[in-house]
Amino acid sequence: MSRAAPVRLLLVRHGQSTWNADGRWQGRADPPLSELGEQQAAAAIPVVRAHAGSESPVSHIWASPLQRARRSAGIVADGLGLEVEEDVRLQEVDAGEWTGLTREQIEAGWPGYLAEHRRPPGFEAREHLIARALEVLGEIAASSGPGPVLVLTHGGLIGAVEGHLDAEWVRTPNFGGREVLHAPDGLGLELGARFLLFDPDAVEVTIPGQI
Repeated sequence: MSRAAPVRLLLVRHGQSTWNADGRWQGRADPPLSELGEQQAAAAIPVVRAHAGSESPVSHIWASPLQRARRSAGIVADGLGLEVEEDVRLQEVDAGEWTGLTREQIEAGWPGYLAEHRRPPGFEAREHLIARALEVLGEIAASSGPGPVLVLTHGGLIGAVEGHLDAEWVRTPNFGGREVLHAPDGLGLELGARFLLFDPDAVEVTIPGQI
């Protein structure tokens, strides 16, 4: 008896936000896309269509409710004729006291924390972030159609999923991401390839130095 094919989940970081451009940690704050972020999202439409494959189009688009992700998803969805579904569990990690601060301000207030990968008490625990990410991705996969599912989320969540699956940490650019395969028989997630969803010769690639 053959097993059902795994569901392809395309985890994508949102387009550049105004706080990305300013070098500020966002966490659960809700800055909008920058003008460049809007351009990145528009440029992703034909690449999403090609990446998914003409015989297996994107079946669903999900997004974090934070507007930088929701707006990114909306632009792509409009180009593909799809609707966007939201889930709060796709939000960025809560950055606590670091929300709105630059790396320089964090270093001044919490010397050595960034270099030592330490976080302040109000920062969301990694275990909680991973648990909610795995939970929502499992539910999305279970409710999706046969085609790939586009999930517009955040760099912190993508990095947490990659780390949970023993991938080497690499900073995710805006509108870059990671494909993961979700097995329908309870075997969990499997890592696929990293990707960038627009032509870097046509639109500037931005790699934020903060979440």
